[in-house]
Amino acid sequence: MGHPSHSVDCGSLNDALHLPVICESDPSSQALTTSEPILKPLNRKQVLSWLSENVPEKRLNHILRVEETAIKLAQYHDLDWERAAQAGLLHDLAKYFKPKRLLELAKADELELDPMDEINPHLLHADVGAIVAREEFGVCDAEVLAAIRNHTLGRPGMSLVSCVVFLADSMEPGRGDTLELNELRKLSRKNLYRAVLQTCEDSMRSLFAKQGLIHPRALQTRNWALQMAQQSTTKGDKPKLSSS
Repeated sequence: MGHPSHSVDCGSLNDALHLPVICESDPSSQALTTSEPILKPLNRKQVLSWLSENVPEKRLNHILRVEETAIKLAQYHDLDWERAAQAGLLHDLAKYFKPKRLLELAKADELELDPMDEINPHLLHADVGAIVAREEFGVCDAEVLAAIRNHTLGRPGMSLVSCVVFLADSMEPGRGDTLELNELRKLSRKNLYRAVLQTCEDSMRSLFAKQGLIHPRALQTRNWALQMAQQSTTKGDKPKLSSS
């Protein structure tokens, strides 16, 4: 993309931190545990270097805020914060790919395309970002790849880690300090499904106001989140939510 390299201030996050990649195809993984495969490191410095060359500095700062927000929200809900962190760091890899390239990569990977994807290929940047994460950085954990794919449109049945990354992208501090965003941030600590529902409906209201097209998957995500929110219960400030 030709963007110049930028110095990155990672705050409390260490550039040398190795976030885990889970390779489900590794047969030796079953030797250590029956519940989780082997964790393999992701070279965070390599990812940051690639991002510095392929996204503008403003977007890179957004990515780092999403990563940090995802970590905090996952930890609050006792979820796998390392998976959330990895997906947050990698979620916008394809953000600045040209429409033609997005469509070519999606078709080459045999992704199922909706007519809306042809009309607005930018919506594919999440799905294509998962392809880049796999091919460029060797990410092979199904939940991390799914969270990258789901961060824009969501997906019915997505895991709570996907919900966390979906929300982190929408409400990281750089998005603003409006009353609506602050209410969403509070809601995300009470009930992830209700926060996903609120995010979907806020997005749709904005699209309705602009007479914009709505991707069918976004509507499906909204309907799924509504059902999950109705089924889940909030106990105090920190509900117990079952993973999907």
